[in-house]
Amino acid sequence: MSNMAPWIHQQSLHLLSQQGHAWLLQGPSGLGQYDLANALVTAWLCESPTALTQGACGQCASCHAVTVHTHADLFVLMPETVLLALGWPLSEKAQAEIDNKSRKPSKEIRIDAMRDAIEFSQRTNARGRGKAVLVFPAERMNHVTANALLKTLEEPPGDVKFVLATEAAHQLLPTIRSRCLIHTMVWPKSDEAETWLTTQGLGTEDAAALLKSAGGRPDEVLRQKALGQSMKWWSQFPRAMLAGDASYCSDLPASEVIDALQKLCHDLMMVQTSSTLRFFNASDLPAVKTSAPQLSAWFKRLSQAARSSEHPFNLGLMLEALCTEAREVMNAST
Repeated sequence: MSNMAPWIHQQSLHLLSQQGHAWLLQGPSGLGQYDLANALVTAWLCESPTALTQGACGQCASCHAVTVHTHADLFVLMPETVLLALGWPLSEKAQAEIDNKSRKPSKEIRIDAMRDAIEFSQRTNARGRGKAVLVFPAERMNHVTANALLKTLEEPPGDVKFVLATEAAHQLLPTIRSRCLIHTMVWPKSDEAETWLTTQGLGTEDAAALLKSAGGRPDEVLRQKALGQSMKWWSQFPRAMLAGDASYCSDLPASEVIDALQKLCHDLMMVQTSSTLRFFNASDLPAVKTSAPQLSAWFKRLSQAARSSEHPFNLGLMLEALCTEAREVMNAST
């Protein structure tokens, strides 16, 4: 667990010191909900006598089993797309269906998986440290799967603990939220986050610039880095959009381009009111004469596009349309 961000470790110790069978970790994306949930279940199952005061030891057989995703007393309840992305195994039935191409991996938490989780919670634990169920992202439960979980959350077997992690708590059923102890994720301080990011392979300048571009969310920085973004890429993005250069972001998913355009639009609106920029440096932004109403209308259109960004559109045409619109808006006269 030595690679854990210090603010995640501090939060885990705080939560481990408290009683409760179900936690709900909530906050914006990029703050480490999954990492904190994983730290909790690892410590709950750890064989070290100091696990609940100092966190999981990272050395025992139980910690190793969690690390390699084979722990018999841990059930991970996620959409199949997330399980595959994070390296967790699918159930035999789900894997067979996907291998046979009878269906694609689900982006929601399926009712079959929820039933398996409930059955798991009722079994005797295998290693004598109780059992744990990790649900992430919890907002991917639909009403059917969420309602199936309610009774177990309300009357859990004696040795099982739940941790639900979400980036959209408002989408959860109120009855789910009311059955959990709530923890709101802590925003790390900028200097602390930048220092940690340099240990993850970023240079000092990239860490600072990308942390700003990510709105202060370290996990978002790591995701941006994985997509090939850097300080130079981010600082030149506004002028590339001023020129409508779709090739500048041709390697990115549409959702990432829309997110970057929303951040650009936001900071251009901040310029209109002489407010502090959130995502870019002032030197990165070209001078534009676009009016506040024009920028506001553009932001609304980007928000509409974000809701359909995962649909199977032609990516090249979609990026061309997005960048063309950015050029037209940024070059518009008031």
